[in-house]
Amino acid sequence: MAYDTQLADRIREYLADLPDLEIEEKKMFRGLAFMVNGKMCVNVSGENLMCRFDPERMEELAGKRGFEPMIMKGRELSGYCYISPEGIKTKKELAWFIDVCLEFNEQAKVSKKKKNS
Repeated sequence: MAYDTQLADRIREYLADLPDLEIEEKKMFRGLAFMVNGKMCVNVSGENLMCRFDPERMEELAGKRGFEPMIMKGRELSGYCYISPEGIKTKKELAWFIDVCLEFNEQAKVSKKKKNS
């Protein structure tokens, strides 16, 4: 499935205005991930924004318009969610979610690199 290139552009535009961030884009999760300082921060997955956030904020995010829990192998992943287009219509709404993810990014651990056998 292709990802929403307009949403990717909106994220790029927002992140470009933030100083001191090392940003890298990687194709992953059948979409486009925005790596910030070496860690996955947000991802464009289809038409949704995938967020990586502090699991302690789950209840707060679950109350937002467009929130969908991230389910993998039948289990809800703590600290990850999808936000459908209806929850990120405005620049302010998108910025709020990106800011939540950036805040967690500072304390998030870097994923271990897989070794090739």
